[in-house]
Amino acid sequence: MIPSSLYASYSRALADVALETDSAPAVTKDLLVYREIFREVPEVITALHNPGIPRAAKERVLFALMEKYPVGSITGNFMRVLLDHNRLAYFGEIVDCYLKTLDERRGILSAQARVAFPLSEPQVEDLRRSISGAMGHPVKLEVRPDPDLIGGLVLQLGSTVYDGSVRKQLENIKQRLTSG
Repeated sequence: MIPSSLYASYSRALADVALETDSAPAVTKDLLVYREIFREVPEVITALHNPGIPRAAKERVLFALMEKYPVGSITGNFMRVLLDHNRLAYFGEIVDCYLKTLDERRGILSAQARVAFPLSEPQVEDLRRSISGAMGHPVKLEVRPDPDLIGGLVLQLGSTVYDGSVRKQLENIKQRLTSG
């Protein structure tokens, strides 16, 4: 296993190039296609990471893949660098880190909301707009139901958690009543 700082190094380098050349949308699309390919056919990654398979054979496999599923030159070069440095086994983690890096550089905040019941798309969009307005930045919002919540929501922005759940409100009321 490689440390997350190494994922970040590859991710930042790719983000630098993609943003400098205005090719981030194309690079992102390419990476997402290959992340899905590697998820669907994990044997490809296993073969490309296998030290018993000669480098030339690995290169042929990667080139054949890129011929069948073409990518832009930046993505192709990046994938060859990962192959040369024996890092393709960590492709998914590197892509995830790249996507986070792009969001950070674009000033997009990432938020996760746990809610008591599933929200409709308009409700999710209203919540995203409210959070974005409060934070002064665009927000990428992930919402998931949490059956442990009675009502309200628990919002996580980075390392900060905002607990607006009914359970937390009831705990606060109980504490005020018992303390004084």
